[in-house]
Amino acid sequence: MWVLAGGTEVIGYYTLHQHVIEAPEMPAKLRKRLSHYPAYPATLIGRLAVDRRHAGQGYGRDILLDGLTRAFEVTPTVASLAVVVDALDAAAQEFYEHYGFVSLELPGKRRLVLPMKTVEKLLEKVRATS
Repeated sequence: MWVLAGGTEVIGYYTLHQHVIEAPEMPAKLRKRLSHYPAYPATLIGRLAVDRRHAGQGYGRDILLDGLTRAFEVTPTVASLAVVVDALDAAAQEFYEHYGFVSLELPGKRRLVLPMKTVEKLLEKVRATS
């Protein structure tokens, strides 16, 4: 678990977990580019949240980018084809889609995926503008 704090106050947090995406869950446009395996290794960002008192101040972006950076940095040693998130509601889904996540289109779920190659490009873009 990673926590962003201001003094003794928790601003936000997230967790990273190893995950597996079953091949039939992968969006067709992404699956076309992959070898034909029954499942693909991924990293799940779990429980990403920002305290309501700090909402709208850019902390969600910073926390997401930190999680994506850490997930990307370990790919040479821990196999991970993509990053997966579960959006709690439509607003959260829109937040993730803004960063390029696409829906896995699972019935009753708001599970989204971002290929690690896209993570790499996003992080390069962020570094170039910082």
